[in-house]
Amino acid sequence: MGKILDGKSLANLRAQKLKKEVEILKQDGINPLFCVINIGDDPASKVYVKTKKRRAQEMGIEQKIYQLPSTESEESVLNLIDKLNQDPSVHGIMVQMPTPEQINVNHLLERIDPEKDVDGLTPTNIGHLWQSDHFVEPATAIGIMKLLEHYKINVAGKNVAIIGRSNIVGKPLAALMLEKDASVSVLHSKTKSLSTYTRMADIIIVAAGQENLLTSEMVKKGAVVIDVGINRVEGHLVGDVDFKQVLSKARWITPVPGGVGPLTVELLMEQVVKLTRRAHGIK
Repeated sequence: MGKILDGKSLANLRAQKLKKEVEILKQDGINPLFCVINIGDDPASKVYVKTKKRRAQEMGIEQKIYQLPSTESEESVLNLIDKLNQDPSVHGIMVQMPTPEQINVNHLLERIDPEKDVDGLTPTNIGHLWQSDHFVEPATAIGIMKLLEHYKINVAGKNVAIIGRSNIVGKPLAALMLEKDASVSVLHSKTKSLSTYTRMADIIIVAAGQENLLTSEMVKKGAVVIDVGINRVEGHLVGDVDFKQVLSKARWITPVPGGVGPLTVELLMEQVVKLTRRAHGIK
């Protein structure tokens, strides 16, 4: 029977330390501030934005939400980003995805000052990530690495299968795993026979957004399984892993909810503080 990788408890543990860091900054007259640009009425996006704001308030971090209509032009959003880039009181900027079809999100990310890039998704910071010379990283990817580190799960020399190649999770996670000397396979919708790779994997990360994508037959006994998926089924949140069945074979496994999600929000807050300290020349 697998043991649970409790992301929620780790997020709360890290939050205690972060809250103290914010208090010290405020004593010195420094107020961490990050801005979230949300375009349109995507229900999931609005939930994520509210969750981030609640967590920010708990940490003493100020968050400003720029809620823009779905008809907003790309030029208008770019002008807003320029304004926030030039505002010294703003320490972090992020664009909530997805964006409406008339807006190319890559153009928005290219415009964000890398020194205010909370998500670690600007071309500059992605380049630094692949060069193993990074200061900020996509929150979910670094959250997974922190979770493994906390539970003393060493990835060096291990076979790692990542299902999903998004710029937010799959690709940056591959870079972070390679940096820690893992052997990485990045799997996706065009991969033939996922199980050929997953059965050989010591660590499997699933971030595809498909309920029960990973079944027990695809997992070798003693593997570590990390579920990044969030799917709403009959009013309940479930991941991409057939949790009950895989639990009996895995050595460690994350639940949904309560696994990776809380860490993603926590690491986002930590990166706001990192960027704030960096902006003020504090190591």
